[in-house]
Parts: sequence; C-alpha cells; structure tokens
Amino acid sequence: MVYQPDLTTLGFVLSRDRQSVLMVHRIARESDEQLGKWNGLGGKVESGEDVWSGLARELREEAGIKATSMQLRGTVSWPGFHSDGGDVFGMIFIVDEYEGQPDAASEEGPLEWKKISEIPNLPMFEGDKYFVPLVFDPEVSSFHLVIPYEFGEPTGWSGHIERIGD
Repeated sequence: MVYQPDLTTLGFVLSRDRQSVLMVHRIARESDEQLGKWNGLGGKVESGEDVWSGLARELREEAGIKATSMQLRGTVSWPGFHSDGGDVFGMIFIVDEYEGQPDAASEEGPLEWKKISEIPNLPMFEGDKYFVPLVFDPEVSSFHLVIPYEFGEPTGWSGHIERIGD
C-alpha cells in the first residue's frame, strides 16, 4: 500500500520573551475537524512549496506575521488521523523570530498568547500530548514519531527522540 499523507506544517510562534506561544483556538467553523481544540499555526504544504515556505505562507495568512527564523523540531506521522481515515505527515517547527504584530484572530478562531507551561493543559488532540512537550524540551534536539489514530483517538505512539548528548 502506498503511503500518501497530507503534508503539513505546524509552527509554534514564540513570544519575544520566549515564555509564551501564539495559539489558535479553533472555534470559528462548525465543520472544523479540530473544533474546540487549541493548536499552533500551520496547514497543508501546497504544490511547489518547500515546508519552510509553506509554514511562512500559513503564518502570513493565519496571523499576519512574517517568519524570519524557524527551527525544525521534529516530524510526526498520523496514520488514520482524518475522519475519513486519511493520513497526515507533519513537520513541526519553533518560530523564534518574526516581523509584525500578530492578528487577533484567524479564520479558524481567536489567536492568543499562552504560557508554554499552560499548553499541556489546553484542550487539544490527545495525540498532541505525546509530542508537544518535546517541542519545548531543551534536552531534545529532534523527534520523529508515529501516532496512529483510530475512530478519532490515538492508539499510542512509536518513534525516535534524539536527546542532546546522545
């Protein structure tokens, strides 16, 4: 079977003081597969885009900011993630420098700065709880995970976490 996931980006935009992250509360569209959840910013990579450019475009569209520096933190494969059983492969970034003032909202919902320590307590996909702490862990240099979904729920995770000094 050929693996043909949606290629996506997910960016966690750090505040200037590096203590908070710009998050979207996805409450604007009833048909949203992520309705009610909090998430970083990003979306599908379009034909002809590299992942850096795709995330930069999404940040302009969703938050009105121009990314000037971002670091790839890891990758996540989500087999069966979509309600129709479709797969997703995501490139996860920290956006550590940007120009402009973030918009108050996107078409998905309001944008809010959340303290990094608060993020694990926000309503998010259950599978996000496996990788989001790794994004902000200074001892992790990169991660590459598989988080399979069945019937809208993760069934576990596997993969590789590279720690500094390994």
